[in-house]
Amino acid sequence: MRKKILVTGGAGYIGSHTTIELMAAGFDVIIADDLSNSNEKVVDRMEQIAGTRPAFEKINLADEAAVTDLFNRHRHIDSIIHFAAYKAVGESVAKPLLYYKNNLLTLILLLEQVKKHRIPGIIFSSSCTVYGQPDNLPVTEETVFKPAESPYGKTKQMGEAILRDSCLADNDLHAIALRYFNPVGAHPSALIGELPNGTPSNLVPFITQTAAGIRDQLHVFGDDYKTPDGSALRDYIHVVDLAKAHVAALARLLNGKQKSNYEYFNIGTGKSLSVFQLIKEFEKVNAITLNLKVTGRRTGDIEQIYADTTLANSELGWKAELGIDEMMRSAWSWQQKIR
Repeated sequence: MRKKILVTGGAGYIGSHTTIELMAAGFDVIIADDLSNSNEKVVDRMEQIAGTRPAFEKINLADEAAVTDLFNRHRHIDSIIHFAAYKAVGESVAKPLLYYKNNLLTLILLLEQVKKHRIPGIIFSSSCTVYGQPDNLPVTEETVFKPAESPYGKTKQMGEAILRDSCLADNDLHAIALRYFNPVGAHPSALIGELPNGTPSNLVPFITQTAAGIRDQLHVFGDDYKTPDGSALRDYIHVVDLAKAHVAALARLLNGKQKSNYEYFNIGTGKSLSVFQLIKEFEKVNAITLNLKVTGRRTGDIEQIYADTTLANSELGWKAELGIDEMMRSAWSWQQKIR
């Protein structure tokens, strides 16, 4: 019998790419999404890619009655992949209560249903922001958390704590947190990609929208960091590679391969790239020159971080395969498709 997976936030950027990989791997998928930062047309595009349509439920996952109804109607869910959360660092600094309420309440309500319906497990969308600004790089899974630089990062730290404590209290609960770094790029079909509502909070949509003439200038937040070229350093990973990591983690959970009932893995490439280097790579592979303007640092951003992915490579049998050229080429193909 095919396993049934609930993907919260499945119409979003990472959720939609993961849904495609799940369907390709033979899973039945139910998407639960309130479409606050996505569009139901994405579900149509997923059907075009996969040849089959995932079930879709428009739902506010912070509404307890709606969540209870969802699980009463969809019985025999085999696992949950939980993406649904607010994710803009800058917005979280301006609206902390919005982030604490939404990001933590949705996880708590899901875990209550997991316990009630004895669902085997949950995979949690965590983030490298849990590490704060680390003293040493690259970060491993055992790097001690520093204070998060934003309420968004704090919600990810707290989310992991909630999962850890829940697993300690219930040996039948199984969870994996994936701490991923900076997802970029788009599906090779150019049918799905990163399409935020309103002003983007991530760098690459700013780049592609500037290249497309939607924005007059590309703003670079800070060139005075203690890095080789003064711009922030990140570990950029292709969203398709990231999606495949979720499938690998799900297989580990469902097949009983976990070494403990709560595990966590870094999901990145293990390579760092500065903001200026990323922009130059986009310009090179797409033969485009962008209009740049350096502005002040953005509140909540850290200076530099990149991953040690040894544990994920060995335990999940997964490794990032797509390079930065493919990330930038696919991102531009997606932007051209939607403009």
